[in-house]
Amino acid sequence: MFENFKIKKLSELQVFIMTNKKYFTQGLLSWNKKDNRRQMPWKGEKDPYKIWLSEIILQQTRVDQGREYYNRFVSAFPTVEILAKAPQTKVFKLWEGLGYYTRCKNLIATAKFIVKECKGKFPGKYDDIIALKGIGPYTAAAISSFAFNLPYAVVDGNVFRVLSRYFGIFSAIDNEAGKKLFTKLANELLYIRQPGIYNQALMDFGAIVCKPQLPLCTDCYLKSKCVAYLNSYVDTLPVKEKSIINKNRWFYYFIISFNGKIYLQKRKGKDIWENLYEFVLAEKSSTQLNINKWAKIFLKELLSNKNFEIISVSKPHIQQLTHQTINGRFIRVAINKQATIPGFKAVSAAGLSKLPFPKLITGYINNNALF
Repeated sequence: MFENFKIKKLSELQVFIMTNKKYFTQGLLSWNKKDNRRQMPWKGEKDPYKIWLSEIILQQTRVDQGREYYNRFVSAFPTVEILAKAPQTKVFKLWEGLGYYTRCKNLIATAKFIVKECKGKFPGKYDDIIALKGIGPYTAAAISSFAFNLPYAVVDGNVFRVLSRYFGIFSAIDNEAGKKLFTKLANELLYIRQPGIYNQALMDFGAIVCKPQLPLCTDCYLKSKCVAYLNSYVDTLPVKEKSIINKNRWFYYFIISFNGKIYLQKRKGKDIWENLYEFVLAEKSSTQLNINKWAKIFLKELLSNKNFEIISVSKPHIQQLTHQTINGRFIRVAINKQATIPGFKAVSAAGLSKLPFPKLITGYINNNALF
């Protein structure tokens, strides 16, 4: 019936949904009950604080990596009150290496808001949840359905993939029209008697069976009516229309030391790594060919001709971000007199160990003795 079939109009999609909703839902829930063995520490959790914590950590993060951070955060901050009262530096230090640090900034702000404005009680309505800083439609739906059993469908990458393949939808998932279409479809398919279980099952199904690469189509509970499977669309769905433009940046970090201390500053503004710490930075528009010569000129101006010695220049260190590549070099510098560098403070080894740094810098610190 569904061979050589492709959704061309929204009216066709609506008919297909109505005639296949029961099959889709029953097949998904049957797989979840019989074959879903995916274990995660937050799975089945009913505490909205812990669900929120897990969802924020898992944004742009693999589950395997997120699991470790979730366990650390729950151990260090078991309640929203404890998180709200924690020093910002401590929270960022625990987040260190997870990336997308705006998430951490919003996590702190929202925890403080819940404690102050909501008397420590996590909001229990979708509209109040989505109004919290750092929470979008996906996270609000996840918290609403998992913690409060409210009928809101989650729509993440796994859900986009399953729905686009099963229904043969070629609308792009990365534009507003496509997102709206898939969100509407997901909510129409939602099993409202058990929205939390259904949402989790659908996401797990996308992660385990309907995978991006090498999906397990031959073992799939839904294959007999899956448009992509019956028409060999699996490798072409879902569709994305936007391409990522990558930007290259060159960061030259000067590790300036004097009397057992190193000069550091906290990054500010709306650039990457806000609220993390770094060494003296010179960002250039391209790689520097004669680093020693250029570095001496930079240091003479920075230190007002104070005596200094360049100890070493590291090999290139690279950190790949979503839309940019950071090319880093570390230049070790010793000075024989204390310097005043605006915005920087001299920090000891003990102090440095408590501060959060970008992954690029922690990678260097962990493999080099700075003191």
